[in-house]
Amino acid sequence: MNSIPPSQSEYPQTPPPIPPRVMRRPATNPPYVTYFMIASSVLVYIGQMLTQTPGGSDLLINLGAKVNSAIIAGQYWRLITPMWLHGSLLHIAFNMYALFIFGANLERAYGHGRFLLLYLLSGFAGNVISFMMSPTPSIGSSTAIFGLIAAQGVFLYQNRRLIRNAQGMLINTLTIAGINLVLGLSPGIDNWGHLGGLIGGLAFAWSAGPLWDVQTDGVGLRLVNQRSRQRVMLVAIGVAVVFAAVAFLKISTS
Repeated sequence: MNSIPPSQSEYPQTPPPIPPRVMRRPATNPPYVTYFMIASSVLVYIGQMLTQTPGGSDLLINLGAKVNSAIIAGQYWRLITPMWLHGSLLHIAFNMYALFIFGANLERAYGHGRFLLLYLLSGFAGNVISFMMSPTPSIGSSTAIFGLIAAQGVFLYQNRRLIRNAQGMLINTLTIAGINLVLGLSPGIDNWGHLGGLIGGLAFAWSAGPLWDVQTDGVGLRLVNQRSRQRVMLVAIGVAVVFAAVAFLKISTS
């Protein structure tokens, strides 16, 4: 008697292999804005050296430093231009190193346009608070750099569940900010500008910085920024208007 082979359906079925789930981060490009800010600051510093007078000043500082009386007289660009001016080789070297350390990684997370807004708004806010609180002329990109430090802290805090060792990195960031604010109490340092940059960067980053969420698609998992470009622009305009209003309040009462 011939045996009848079992039907195909009677064999135990082997489940198909489960494809690996891939976590895809948003595409990033080299931090061109950070490189541009460093290069343009170095070029401006070379211009300062080439236009230096025997008395120690230079044409670009004379035209662009934060000088309260000049701002009150209508030279409002002095609330922006100090970000590109520096007082010594050590001053620019320290600031450009800090800009590279904080700016490169932060720009990759923020994207070029949003990072540029963060940098400019932080520097503007720092110069406005310095204009409000300090009669001393000042220059330097540290106003904007303190805004980057604040944004780094906000980014780590708001995305802490998706970042390995976020707590440790956040503590390091807060420590750096605290140490530099204490060092800013030394004579000749515009700590009001640092504090203003910190506030401006914090205000922008808290509402417009990248807020990641994990979503599933046909390939696997991907990180998606939940904050739209429209929101970023509205927040940027709001921060700029608030600090501009503070500056014009000072101007109108002087």
